[in-house]
Amino acid sequence: MWIEILNLLVTLMGVLMSLGHFPQAYKIYKRKSSKDISLVTYSIFTFGSIIWLAYGITLNQLPIVITFIIAVIGTLSVMILALKYR
Repeated sequence: MWIEILNLLVTLMGVLMSLGHFPQAYKIYKRKSSKDISLVTYSIFTFGSIIWLAYGITLNQLPIVITFIIAVIGTLSVMILALKYR
């Protein structure tokens, strides 16, 4: 039972943390500027999220998979908008 509760908490917190990239993407879109965004930082976030996603898929761990699908979408959104509004 504790494992199921922990899995739920890990998934919830992972999703909440991964959603943190979307306000940044929205801010870039709204301002039409990404001058203060580090593409190196978001490249590292994106690469790391892809690796974690692959790890989660390999282990068949849904909490990791869900969390990092959202993270990859969020980090790629920031990178694409940052490149568009450079």
